[in-house]
Amino acid sequence: MGRILIIEDDEDINHLLGRILKKAGYEVISAYSGTEAKLRLDQELPDLMLTDLMLPGMKGEELIRYLREEKGSSIPVIVLSAKAALEHKVELITMGADDYITKPFEPQEVLVRVMAVLRRTAAGGEKQQKEKAANAEETEHRYKKLSLNTVSRKVVVMGKELALTPHEYEILLVLLKQPDKVFSREVLYEMVWNNGYFGEDNTVNVHVSNIRKKIAAADPEEEYIKTVWGIGFKMV
Repeated sequence: MGRILIIEDDEDINHLLGRILKKAGYEVISAYSGTEAKLRLDQELPDLMLTDLMLPGMKGEELIRYLREEKGSSIPVIVLSAKAALEHKVELITMGADDYITKPFEPQEVLVRVMAVLRRTAAGGEKQQKEKAANAEETEHRYKKLSLNTVSRKVVVMGKELALTPHEYEILLVLLKQPDKVFSREVLYEMVWNNGYFGEDNTVNVHVSNIRKKIAAADPEEEYIKTVWGIGFKMV
């Protein structure tokens, strides 16, 4: 069913999560510090990473950044944390987390979230494979001084490669494929996260803002993404 890396320094919580997930049929790998988790990630990537934030060695935020930016992996990440502030959740989702569960939590809720994220990931992977097969010849998208290569997944602006998270890359790709079309936040969320939109989520806005900042750092003279007020986003 899948291999799950649990990163939690509290042995009781780590063992509890392990028992729940093993009972559901998942293979479990446990790490009790951020440093140990990094070694595990370097050896072999799991199908999902379930991580606390306050860890000895490397913090959970550092692990997510390492996974997304240095290893370039898009495996799903679920965060377990006692930090309940909305801005902190938005920050973690922006950094590359796929879900956020606040402590204390019910173990069965964690299991359901794991199942849901893996199901979405599998559906998204199948969808991406179909899209790649249908558009195999369309590997390069260019717009102004920006180029996006769908094979290498590299985005370059004026010779500088942008360090985009997987979700930022997917949003930009959607906009580049149809630069004249306005995409609503709801549509972008459903296309990129393969999940229903609940209306109050600020995730899309934050991701688009980050894409703009990264492009602007490479090309401050040009505007690339336009906000169509009350509707959504399109290329300028």
